[in-house]
Amino acid sequence: MKRILFLCLAALSLVGTDAFAQYQTVRAFSHRGGRLENDENTLSAFQKSYEIGYTGFETDIRMTKDGVLIITHDQTLERTTNGTGIVEEKTWEEIHSYDTKGGHKILTLDELMDFLKDKKGLYVEFELKTKPENLYPQERLEAYCDKLYERVMRDKPADAEFVFTSSDYRGLRYLMGKHPEANYLMISSKPVCDETISMAKALGIHRIGCKMPGTSKAMVEKAKKEGLIVSLWPTEKIEHFILGIYLGADFLCTDIPQECMTTIREHFPWCNVIY
Repeated sequence: MKRILFLCLAALSLVGTDAFAQYQTVRAFSHRGGRLENDENTLSAFQKSYEIGYTGFETDIRMTKDGVLIITHDQTLERTTNGTGIVEEKTWEEIHSYDTKGGHKILTLDELMDFLKDKKGLYVEFELKTKPENLYPQERLEAYCDKLYERVMRDKPADAEFVFTSSDYRGLRYLMGKHPEANYLMISSKPVCDETISMAKALGIHRIGCKMPGTSKAMVEKAKKEGLIVSLWPTEKIEHFILGIYLGADFLCTDIPQECMTTIREHFPWCNVIY
């Protein structure tokens, strides 16, 4: 790891400040509130990211059996909480009785939006977690999407950039049909390539969130020429984040928000990264 980081630092140092001045601004955002530094998707995680200077966030939304929107990534409870079973098969009362592995309460979308509503300069990605399809058949999917959109947009600050994202394109299509003016991002587990570029264009979506492994600088440039905004993931290590800058990403999510900010400011103060 140290060798890879050294090579990344050396390469970027050779590029120099003049070359970096040619790069567009990179927007960094805290993935689940910084899942490798904080208790992911909890109010504490988002607060800690905000306190160190982040106004960019990503989060995941699921719906309980009785229709409450909650902030959690996994379909099952075991990895992140002291509960067991499938989120969508639990009532809110049951979910509320559990704690996260870090000792926090599971966050609702209402609580997250209350936290965000008075913040300036926000960039927030709201990921629709609507897989597997049997948990969100079409009628339930539509109810979920309608609730999510209404709550997210109700207290949206005037200068905020809110984006609805998913790897389940059913929800994106539904929301785009009702709210074409909103911002959408297609998540793919593949790199930026001809296939992902074509898929985004076919969906009518102008933002793609692709995996960094396998992504080349040339393909990022091609995606941009095709009119797409490029977000890359994951950035679980600082060298991933630095590589994402080199590749020309417009947006970079990070699991290590504090480490990324400290390293970039300390070693690459000329990089135009917005947090």
